[in-house]
Amino acid sequence: MYMPLPARLRPETLDEMLGQRHLLGPGKPLRNIIESGNVPNMIFYGCAGIGKTTLAQIIAKQTDKTLYKLNATTANTDNIKEVIQQIGALGNDRGIILYLDEMQYFTKKQQQILLEFIENGSITLIASTSENPYFYIYGAILSRCTVFEFQPLTHADLEQAVNRGFEAMKQDGVTLTVEEGVAAHIASTCGGDVRKALNTVEVLCSRKPGQKEVCVTLEAAKEVAKRSSLRYDRDGDSHYDILSAFQKSIRGSDPDGAVHYLARLVLAEDLPSICRRLLVIAAEDIGLAYPQGISIVKACVDAAQQLGFPEARIPLAEATILLATAPKSNSAINAIDEAMERIRTQGAGDIPSHLKDSHYGGAAKLDHGTGYRYPHAYPSHYVKQQYLPDSLKKDVYYTYGDNKIEQAAKHYWDLIKEEGK
Repeated sequence: MYMPLPARLRPETLDEMLGQRHLLGPGKPLRNIIESGNVPNMIFYGCAGIGKTTLAQIIAKQTDKTLYKLNATTANTDNIKEVIQQIGALGNDRGIILYLDEMQYFTKKQQQILLEFIENGSITLIASTSENPYFYIYGAILSRCTVFEFQPLTHADLEQAVNRGFEAMKQDGVTLTVEEGVAAHIASTCGGDVRKALNTVEVLCSRKPGQKEVCVTLEAAKEVAKRSSLRYDRDGDSHYDILSAFQKSIRGSDPDGAVHYLARLVLAEDLPSICRRLLVIAAEDIGLAYPQGISIVKACVDAAQQLGFPEARIPLAEATILLATAPKSNSAINAIDEAMERIRTQGAGDIPSHLKDSHYGGAAKLDHGTGYRYPHAYPSHYVKQQYLPDSLKKDVYYTYGDNKIEQAAKHYWDLIKEEGK
């Protein structure tokens, strides 16, 4: 019976596991837990192909517990109840481990069914998820589990896995020749996913019936591995992590980092997210230090949307580099956030009568608009008067940024307002 290469090479002990040294290295927390034999309810959080399922199987074997596996994308409530019915059954005297893969797809009700049994120890739950458990897992389950975050495998670990894969293919009676650089290329283009790396090895080593010699070239490896290094899910953590890194690189005035994350978004062809984020950055992080920036970015965004990919990458790169190298100011967002917070905590207050609308009959009887001074009728188009409600009249929300443009504006208005007293 055919068995895929990743399944054939699946580690059976902790020492055979590649990666996750921060959890499974000597003296590390998860290794200590497993070796103690007293395994608590756990959630394994991390992307696909990095050992979550493998580790659950090793834990079951090492603790001599019966392992039941369910995948939340296909399992239902009846499947959970079938596992519960096995509690105390013959052969399960050492206990049950329920490995629930992609738990984020279970509804709240389905997750709640497990509560009683994981709390009293009848079932040890090991759940895995590729999404942030603090967003997707029911709070009562989360509070009863320890969360361990798994990391993508390092280049060195992946290259070791790839070499293991080629050795295994040689054992199939094939004379295998692998060009220099193939293993390193696969390791660097599989996005930290050992399963993807081994699948690539298997594809490269495929042969016709009866063929006894296979030569794996670097060119073939590049063709098979094309774009596989990109890990991106428009509805998942990867999407938001890349966008976050993109904005933070621009905010930190690092054009190289910004262009790198833009390239990842462009390769994923996520034009709407790029355009929206660039406009946000222009207002939030560059702001009044370079107020023309948002107009230029809007022009670049409009051009990108009209062009479409692949040409859209050019105006998007222009906007990205412009923002990354522009002076920065967050004075505008600070001002609006402070004003909103004051309203939420202290109320809005009544609008001063002289600012209220007076363009209707009877407004004067209500004293609306009375006493308003029209700034354009005064020197420098300024006259001192109260604009904030009485309860907030001493509030200050906007503080001039320490950049050239805002400091020039401050100097101008300091002079005008001193003259207008």
